[in-house]
Amino acid sequence: MPARKRYQHGCAEGMRVGRFNLGINTTFIVYRIGDTLFDTGPSNQWPEVARFIAEQPIRQLLITHHHEDHSANAAAIAAQYGLTPYAPTQALNKLRDGYPTPWIQQLLWGKPKPVVTQAFPAHLQLADGSPIIPVHTPGHARDLTCFHLPQQGYLFSGDLYLSKSIRYFRIDEDLSQLMASLRTVLRLDFDTLLCPHRGPVEQGHRALQTKLDNMRQLCSHAQSLQQQGLPLAQIVKRLLGKEDMMAYLSGHNFCKTNLVRSALQVTDLS
Repeated sequence: MPARKRYQHGCAEGMRVGRFNLGINTTFIVYRIGDTLFDTGPSNQWPEVARFIAEQPIRQLLITHHHEDHSANAAAIAAQYGLTPYAPTQALNKLRDGYPTPWIQQLLWGKPKPVVTQAFPAHLQLADGSPIIPVHTPGHARDLTCFHLPQQGYLFSGDLYLSKSIRYFRIDEDLSQLMASLRTVLRLDFDTLLCPHRGPVEQGHRALQTKLDNMRQLCSHAQSLQQQGLPLAQIVKRLLGKEDMMAYLSGHNFCKTNLVRSALQVTDLS
């Protein structure tokens, strides 16, 4: 399958790939700046990813987190270019030993392949010497790490952003942590988000602030309804509508109820 779209934003290049084109969550953008690659794309798109990388062979691969759309080609890239990818400390064992993935994720992305990675060094930089600063941002995943490039005004956001508002949550996500991570990155100086699903987002600071504000509002409304005595299912229906096919296809691993349940547990609405 050909690449679905190419991106050029300043010095950053990207290519969108995906088995299905059913929205931003079913496709993935692999980004690079010069000889630095950010995330790998899914294993079922390796031929397209390999062609993209071959246009300008890479020196280093930086992985935001272990999820298979972000990391599954790391083993192939490591073997082809003789490098050891960098990944968050919390991801090293999962990437080395493998981990189970639901069948719907295997359908979308393929199966992850085990790979030996190494923790981020004290200093990361692009070929021109400008710094790359890893920023741990848990919530979506315990290991999620964004990359701040202050000189370029970029934030490679992994799955921190995705959209200004969300309606579904994985069962292992934590909204309190996610909101804290948003507050962390909002203290950084950048303008452009480079999201591997949404694409380049200008005025990225404003977009992330809007997402945080929307989460606060969801938490406030959910907790108000709970105080009125509504059960969880009724709160979900009132705020987000009934569960749909996404919940059933994922075995409720990815659904509206997970989001509202986590919203009810948030205590810091600052």
